[in-house]
Amino acid sequence: MKFTMKMKKYSLMFGAALMFMSLGAQGKKPATDWHYSAPSKKNMGISLYEAYQTPAAQNKPSTIVVAVIDGGTDVNHEDLKDVIWVNSDEIAGNGIDDDKNGYVDDVNGWNFIGGADGGMVGADNLESVRVYKKLSEKFENLDAATIDQNSADYLLYQKLKTDVTKEQKRWGGMSKQLNMMVDALNKIQTATGKEDPSASDLEAVNIEDPLAGAIAKSLASGMKKSKNGESFISLKNELQDQLNHVESRANFHYNTEFDSRKIVGDDYSNSSQRVYGNNNVIGPDASHGTHVAGIIAATRGNNVGFDGIADNAKIMVVRVVPDGDERDKDVANGIRYAVDNGAKIINMSFGKSYSWDKNIVDSAVAYAESKGVLLVHAAGNSGQDNDVTSNFPNDSLWGGKRFAANWIEIGASQPERKKLATDFSNYGKNNVDLFAPGQDIYSTIPDNKYEYFDGTSMAAPVVSGVAALVWSRYPNLTAVQMKEILMKSSVKLDKKVIRPHTKKEKVKFSELCVSSGLVNAKAALEMAASYSAK
Repeated sequence: MKFTMKMKKYSLMFGAALMFMSLGAQGKKPATDWHYSAPSKKNMGISLYEAYQTPAAQNKPSTIVVAVIDGGTDVNHEDLKDVIWVNSDEIAGNGIDDDKNGYVDDVNGWNFIGGADGGMVGADNLESVRVYKKLSEKFENLDAATIDQNSADYLLYQKLKTDVTKEQKRWGGMSKQLNMMVDALNKIQTATGKEDPSASDLEAVNIEDPLAGAIAKSLASGMKKSKNGESFISLKNELQDQLNHVESRANFHYNTEFDSRKIVGDDYSNSSQRVYGNNNVIGPDASHGTHVAGIIAATRGNNVGFDGIADNAKIMVVRVVPDGDERDKDVANGIRYAVDNGAKIINMSFGKSYSWDKNIVDSAVAYAESKGVLLVHAAGNSGQDNDVTSNFPNDSLWGGKRFAANWIEIGASQPERKKLATDFSNYGKNNVDLFAPGQDIYSTIPDNKYEYFDGTSMAAPVVSGVAALVWSRYPNLTAVQMKEILMKSSVKLDKKVIRPHTKKEKVKFSELCVSSGLVNAKAALEMAASYSAK
């Protein structure tokens, strides 16, 4: 699942006297480039501006390809179109596999969750649901007396049955409540005769429906108190976004009757199958992947939108992440495709709590390692300790027999030094390597637009961008050296910070990640110069 925060902007409350959103919860957004500044007490940036002033940055950069394995990217965006990777060995639109790599017309990358007929997977189950369905087939119709009730599979089946059933009820209930609220807002618009009624309109309106009337009064009061000028229509749109998310959870993520794989048309039981999908790398919702790509390499110096981190990177688009959990077969193939087509860095802003076929992903990770490719992975947004709770994919290969030296796991930071780690970021003294800015990150979204997103999904491409900036100047570095430079050159925190998902518990930053630090572009470039001189 994509690691962007959802349902976090407002607290939703239900009842007769309803204030359905905490007006003004967003507060004032920071500068669009706050994370490019030098680190300071209230603005813990990555020293990007200083990095570009160093002698190391004056070296003529070589082009470096960064694969964004994600949910799709808008390759036509005004700030990305000039930095999208183009497969020069493929002739666009001729329906022929010109470069004979198995993928027809893969001009900008490949979509592993599309069908040969042009169909595309939008939503999918969570992996926990897929594993539950698989185990249900094994245990549901067996006589209880014949089951080893202490077996790992049966215990997992019982756990998932409880968890999935609980979540189905939760999201189904929220869907009903939110639909009631949207219906009430529609009634308010009808009663006032306005699409965007003011606070005065809401105070004056007389509505027979009790819920709509209560919401109108609560909104009028909240809008008057708000310092950020929220309007009725903006709040309704926000509510609709939340409803869409909730309905995805209820209708797709936790729906055991839903199966998207027939769209792809592959032999899903065969994890080693390599060739399937289509060349539509944008997909039905490219917002997440477009945001990630812009952080890394939105065109610098073009006076459009904003500048990405790396100045000579090309973005290869590999689509494997649906609205739901990505599948291991697709992740493995996405990694292999990126490696085989020249990517030196692979950004993976996704993850999940369960794995269907970890060995096939492990093999792909090891393949990338053998080819000298750096894998940058987002740590996740559950506020959990990844040393204690599973998060997939990860750098532990074949049951912990060894660890991938080319893998770097990224947590998300926010501007203030006294907090630094975001409340939502996963962490781990042993399993998270480095932190990077991941709150209020401004970047590209589809249709030539820009927006602030939060998540470790945003922190990972900050690191990918810094790696691309450095590696383009020093292309002889290895992936292992690149990881080492990123971690050793990070800004170390000597004061305690608040542990994620707690309000007051303070810990040393060394308890949250291996490097005890925050990525720093200037220091990384300078350290790379010393590595290169050896």
